[in-house]
Amino acid sequence: MLRLDKRLVNVPVATVWTSYNSARDLDVAAISSPADINRWLEGLTFETRLGLCEQNLVQTQLLYGEEVIVIEEKENWVHVIIPDQPTSKNKNGYPGWVPSSQLAECPLDWNINEGPVVIVKKPKAVLMDSNIELSYQTILPLIKEGEGKVLVKTPTGTEFLSSDHVTISESLVNRYKGNGNDIVADGMKFLNLPYLWGGMSSYGYDCSGFSYSMCKANGYIIPRDAHDQAKAGGEISIEEIQPGDLLFFAYEEGKGRIHHVGIYYGEGKLLHSPNTGKTVEIISLAGTIYEQELCAARRYWVESEA
Repeated sequence: MLRLDKRLVNVPVATVWTSYNSARDLDVAAISSPADINRWLEGLTFETRLGLCEQNLVQTQLLYGEEVIVIEEKENWVHVIIPDQPTSKNKNGYPGWVPSSQLAECPLDWNINEGPVVIVKKPKAVLMDSNIELSYQTILPLIKEGEGKVLVKTPTGTEFLSSDHVTISESLVNRYKGNGNDIVADGMKFLNLPYLWGGMSSYGYDCSGFSYSMCKANGYIIPRDAHDQAKAGGEISIEEIQPGDLLFFAYEEGKGRIHHVGIYYGEGKLLHSPNTGKTVEIISLAGTIYEQELCAARRYWVESEA
């Protein structure tokens, strides 16, 4: 049986580009290894941030230790599929291009789906030896627990993380599943975080990346993009929405193409990552363009067991 060419992300956040030649000269910090996401973002103006979307440069992002499947290689770039980001673009996962230097060979004994794992629960957590700053929801295999720290397997070896910055699950399959209020509470950790097109990390989220990541934080893997998220999950009438439900917005006063998603906060309010130039916020829907464009609601969470 042919073994898939699996690799692991070995930088804190790997940006996934539309093509092997999408990255601009000003994006060098994002495509280097090690990547310097903070320096990259600090160097972007409003116009160059907007260009990530309007010029169709970026598709999504990957976190440290995340698995990809290689399709092809070209000029130090790798065309990959991301199994944990469901999409209508490809039945096997989200497609895009990543610098080959940001990927490591996947060890034969690397199986994130079986055995205990640690999950970063703080917006950021630092690997103690290499000083690599990991994003929220980075997931790594647990080797052992120590006093105030945990030893984890990494794409290049083993490292320690502070116990205060992670949660431990006996396996991904059996990880805790939160309810709608938990999804809202996790989203509120990122109030005032600047929007980033394609963003899937605590360095910046786009609208669907934000809803995907807060659902993932509570044990639910949902489609990556808003229009796909609106086709899955449990259908909920607008009159029955509860905190943690996803709300979808479409052009032409809700009759056209879906272009935005946010998390229902409760009390008629929306928790979302709006667009370039804005930050994660909570707003009242009443009297806004969002109230006019609201077209659907979906529920991915279930009531927590008592």
